[in-house]
Amino acid sequence: MRGVVVEQSPVERTEDVEKDKKKKRRSNRRSKQNSSVSAACSSVNEMRREASEFVGSGSTSNYVISNECRLPGASDVAFHSLPTMHINEQAGSHEGGTMQNQLMFQSDSAERTFSKSCPELIACEESVRSYANKDFLLSHQICNAQRKCFVPHWSMEAVNGALEKGDIFKALFRVNAHNRVEAYCKIDGVQVDVLVSGIDAQNRAVEGDIVAIKIDPLSSWTKMKVSTGTLNNSALMDDYNLLPEVTELVNDSGKGKNKIEANYEYVNYTNCLLLPEKRVHCESSSFSGKNVHSELIESTGYNYVNGFCVPALDPSQAGCSSERNEIASAVGKLCVMVSSFPSKRPTGRVVAIIERSPRRDAVVGFLSAKQWDTNREGYKKDSKKKKNSLLSSNREFIMLSPTDPKFPKMMVFVRDLPDCIKKRLDGGDVTVEMELVAARIDNWWEENDVPQARVMHVFGRGGEIEPQIAAILFENAILSSEFSFESLSCLPNVPWDVPSEEFQSRRDLRNLCIFTIDPSTATDLDDALSVERLSNGIFRVGVHIADASYFVLPDTALDSEAQIRSTSVYLLQRKLPMLPSLLSENLGSLYPGVDRLAFSIFWDINLAGEILDRWIGRTVIRSCCKLSYEHAQDIIDGLFDVGSFDTLKNRCPQLHGHFEWSDVITSVKRLHEISKTLKENRFNDGALSLESSKVVFLFDEDGIPCDSMLSGREESNFLVEEFMLLANCTAAEVISRAYPDSALLRRHPEPNLRKLREFEAFCSKHGLELDTSTSGRLHHSLEWIREKLKNDSVLFNILMSYACKPMQLATYFCSGEFINNENDWGHYALAVPLYTHFTSPLRRYPDILVHRTLSATIEAEEMYLKHKRLFPKLKKEEMTRRCFTGICFDKDAAESIEGQEALSAAASKHRVPCAEILAVVAAYCNERKLAGRHAKDASDKLYMWVLLKKKGILLSEARVLGLGPRFMSIYIQKLSIERRIYYDEVEDLVVEWLDSTSTLVLNFSTNKRFHKRGSLGKCRMLEDVAMVTSPYDLKPALDLSEDRENEGGTSQIEGDTGVSSGDRAPISDIIEMEPAVFPLTVHLLSTIPVALHAIGGDDGPLDIGARLYMSSYFR
Repeated sequence: MRGVVVEQSPVERTEDVEKDKKKKRRSNRRSKQNSSVSAACSSVNEMRREASEFVGSGSTSNYVISNECRLPGASDVAFHSLPTMHINEQAGSHEGGTMQNQLMFQSDSAERTFSKSCPELIACEESVRSYANKDFLLSHQICNAQRKCFVPHWSMEAVNGALEKGDIFKALFRVNAHNRVEAYCKIDGVQVDVLVSGIDAQNRAVEGDIVAIKIDPLSSWTKMKVSTGTLNNSALMDDYNLLPEVTELVNDSGKGKNKIEANYEYVNYTNCLLLPEKRVHCESSSFSGKNVHSELIESTGYNYVNGFCVPALDPSQAGCSSERNEIASAVGKLCVMVSSFPSKRPTGRVVAIIERSPRRDAVVGFLSAKQWDTNREGYKKDSKKKKNSLLSSNREFIMLSPTDPKFPKMMVFVRDLPDCIKKRLDGGDVTVEMELVAARIDNWWEENDVPQARVMHVFGRGGEIEPQIAAILFENAILSSEFSFESLSCLPNVPWDVPSEEFQSRRDLRNLCIFTIDPSTATDLDDALSVERLSNGIFRVGVHIADASYFVLPDTALDSEAQIRSTSVYLLQRKLPMLPSLLSENLGSLYPGVDRLAFSIFWDINLAGEILDRWIGRTVIRSCCKLSYEHAQDIIDGLFDVGSFDTLKNRCPQLHGHFEWSDVITSVKRLHEISKTLKENRFNDGALSLESSKVVFLFDEDGIPCDSMLSGREESNFLVEEFMLLANCTAAEVISRAYPDSALLRRHPEPNLRKLREFEAFCSKHGLELDTSTSGRLHHSLEWIREKLKNDSVLFNILMSYACKPMQLATYFCSGEFINNENDWGHYALAVPLYTHFTSPLRRYPDILVHRTLSATIEAEEMYLKHKRLFPKLKKEEMTRRCFTGICFDKDAAESIEGQEALSAAASKHRVPCAEILAVVAAYCNERKLAGRHAKDASDKLYMWVLLKKKGILLSEARVLGLGPRFMSIYIQKLSIERRIYYDEVEDLVVEWLDSTSTLVLNFSTNKRFHKRGSLGKCRMLEDVAMVTSPYDLKPALDLSEDRENEGGTSQIEGDTGVSSGDRAPISDIIEMEPAVFPLTVHLLSTIPVALHAIGGDDGPLDIGARLYMSSYFR
């Protein structure tokens, strides 16, 4: 039962047993227990704002765990939390599959129902300190000797049998970041996630596990908390994240360090991922100069099949068709129940862990060294009194607090710590707890309240950038070590020239005006453009992609390492490449003035944007210049004056070959006009754009962030994007037709219907019409809203952020997985039936596979036509037409005996993987792509934290997104982040919540606040909620630009932002902010002043705190 916190009372005994206990217990023993309960009570207020942690209370009662939900008896209640408070009493349903960037506003983190088993205290910052004391250790060991804390997991044999019968379901386990007692399980095919509430029901599952869950009876299901037209409590971002780069149609074509990743990776990642059995961790050598101790570095373990590293397949996926039908039938029945009771959310409990999360091997956190040192003194005293004490030194442990609130606290045996840590602990060095460490969960037995972990790495001080970056890479299993000698040996020596035989088999395009458009700092130039004017208003547009597959051959060490890395990871100030720099920044990069191998696609396009013909093949090109986005934009705007290059904000690019600047300028302008037509046609055909601004950072000479600003993209960005999208669609069409069973494609499912309806209801309540019936109509509705809110850009950005929430994740897949249902191949946002990734082979492994499949298709076409030429009766056009790669696909030719033989032989030569292997590779690439996105988000958060740490306090306006009697959710436009402000149980603050109008009134009180008997403990201080200044002290408080003079002239923007300097508004430029005054009346979407500051670092997880910015004469 939710909404009540129940702890088994220490005095819950029969009278006879209690009398016997009193005779045996000493008075000091009883007092310690009472103080433990008191500490827990006093910590509840703090815990309301933290992710709840549940630990053993030390009670020695011996009850059997109840498997079913039950109502607590009166004697079970030790204390109550306040009733569950939701924004407008409507909490958002939190899908377990939602991205990490999504806040989960749910019930109070203190709320939990305990069964009569392994009673646990609810711990927070204060109560955790008593968690590892000697009383707990002693009682914990006694507790372990008498009873189990959790029910045993089912055997895999029982799980497989129950899965086949449909008695249980396989699901992905996701934890509420704001309330760890709540988890959600995503069952494939079920539109609503299953709530797993309570530590007992979670049964030792952790974030990311693949679990077997048993659904509770319908009578136990909880009420679905749906939106009634207000922005509900499921906010957009978890902890901190920049606004997600929204659309794949905006981002999927991007390349280079500062071109936006294209993926919808911020939404509902629910697929079960097949990962290597052993993880790849950051190696200490990657962080030179830092004290990174690698006590345990695991090597990667893969099975290789035809050159592809393939993780072991899940045995639960095997089975006959009748078994799969049973599972499908069970899922169907559950869907019917969910549909029949839309106001109910299904609940369940974990009965087994089918596949352990990779996150178990990469937990980052801090050790509680001070508490351990205090407890050690107690151990010594007890050891003198008790010769046979259970608390021998080799049984000592220290607590580890993960930085991710989704994970529980863990115990680490001191004997297993790295020697460097043990020496410091023995010397009384409590600064050990300032070190950021990484650990692995070794086990979590039924007898243990918390998991047992082992420290694997010590990264360094938590408040420094390098240790934090190292931890981010470790946590996401991103390989940062140098490339192996075997991989580098696969590449030719430099200087390197295109071999003469390549000119015989490729089309020579070195006399064509080809150029690149990239961020000014980009070094891996993997795409170039060209355009020629033909007759009758027809233009021949060319996209030329670096031919990385020429160098990355199948069954080589380089290919294996590229697949393991899967994608380049771009962090601020750092790039972790998928391929060695010798290839990605030299041999393969399309630098101007040098011959390079390419894969080219040409289209003949008329003025209406119609494609009349196309050609695909391997080429040799020589780019004439490298343009930045600023250069291209200046050309579009008519500001590119060849005679006055010194007026440009960037230095003039060098022009190579026999071309003139007029050739380049004319080409850019033609491409711009064609791209506008293609873009217009695309949106008329139903494409969706969720374009929004993003935060970019300015850095000083030392690489430290000194400022930030919001920026958007300009027409030069969209010019490149449009042709990259066209190239990707063309490649997808060609390979899926030639190899319908083994084409690597990319799909984007339709959005979550329930969340889409909630967003629609919110817009409707505020007088904004929204048509969500198709992606195209949704796009046109948002454009209409954009025009209507042109004077309120903040609100529109908020709406665009919430429009992203229903969107599902775009993923790679093998066409053979959906061979019987091609309707699932489509891309919702792009509104195209086929899509893949072809344009970035220097930084994405899937693109290399697509290149190989295209090469096989082209060669099969040549083989087939060569065979046809042996028959002189055929017409000339039949012997030369492109039957596999042209606009008109010859299905009869592909299905003929000769065509099948040609396709099969070409696939074997170019090592096109079979459907089974390709499906596994696709799943792994999905996981790596998402890990790279998480690493980037964490890096952005880190640099934002460093920026605020440097500034101290940042004053800003914020919009109220969610409102309730306990907390509000606010959106800060300057930083594109969302935060919570809690105001319940605060000294000197009177809170009045008007439920009928959803209005909040906060007032300052000078009266001493008294608490009712049995209240939850001391209140928080007003300073925790509001930065209150006196009107006399406003000027010093408002000065935010103390470092501005020193920063001037040395700041640099990380990459191109796509906006002119006049459009930028650095946060330091704002030097005046009016505080609010008491009483403060707040409504939904109100604008309020807030004060932002950095939290944590050396003493805890990084975070950005928000407080009200108020003024009062009473302070």
